[in-house]
Amino acid sequence: MVEFPESNVGPKFKGKRVGYFRETAGFERYRAAYVDGFEQLPQVRETVDVPTGFGTVRAYRFGAGDATPLVLLPGRQAATPLWAANLPGLMGVRPVITLDLLGEPGASVQTKPLTDEVDQAAWLSEALAALESRPVHVLGVSIGGWAAANLAVRHPERVASLILLDSPFVFGGVTWKMITVSLGAVLPGMPDTWRSKLLSWISGGVSAPEELPEGRLIASGMKDFAAYLPMTQRPAAQRLSALTMPILGIYGGRSIVQNARKTVARARKLLPGGQFEVWPEASHAINGEFPDEIAARVAKFLGASDA
Repeated sequence: MVEFPESNVGPKFKGKRVGYFRETAGFERYRAAYVDGFEQLPQVRETVDVPTGFGTVRAYRFGAGDATPLVLLPGRQAATPLWAANLPGLMGVRPVITLDLLGEPGASVQTKPLTDEVDQAAWLSEALAALESRPVHVLGVSIGGWAAANLAVRHPERVASLILLDSPFVFGGVTWKMITVSLGAVLPGMPDTWRSKLLSWISGGVSAPEELPEGRLIASGMKDFAAYLPMTQRPAAQRLSALTMPILGIYGGRSIVQNARKTVARARKLLPGGQFEVWPEASHAINGEFPDEIAARVAKFLGASDA
């Protein structure tokens, strides 16, 4: 069974501007969902807690081989168990490393405030440098894609290629629907039924997402964890245009987070050498909806990148 480190739990962390679980009962609820979700994953080859200047980052290695690893970054309120549907296929492409984002609920533990996007790129760069001396392929879904892009523009030497799955705040903003979900879902006093409806809305209409371990995980993260993260800033257009590594962006045509076609149009204008696609039937929960198709597309993309 996966072991949790000593986490930030309780009101003594309020005011310190680091992420923490509001109370012990909420932490236990989240940990139970994390453990249940983790049991659905393939066997872990190695578990590592990586020290950085902003806290300890939990990393897991899956699969074997000497190929350049693919690093997976989850979305907001999520963590490694989010990748249950994706890991079997992606492990067939190359070794995989998953990270729990610092400042979000998970097994990473924040110790110092993250004040801006420079700090957010710094901890990720530190963690990857400790895990791999060479540049790695980085895939992020949702805000994990923003974290990957933020790393690429500030520490391009760490990134061999960049893959974005329906990631906002990179080539465009978000819709009013997403703002509604973001504000409503994190209110501590919100009834669980309302939170479930918001989670279903963003997940493409899944009737009961909390019946799934990853749904329980995200719902508990929304309810039980207080995050203190800086306002997400879009990378400057000139920084994005200067990127030279191979880039693949896949956006959901049914996503409520952003207008996929407008986002892809902006991306192609800024990075004409990149590969940007709209998958019409995908929602923001694209990684869980199309795991086999994503694995096949990533294999093709990385094969061409390696060549």
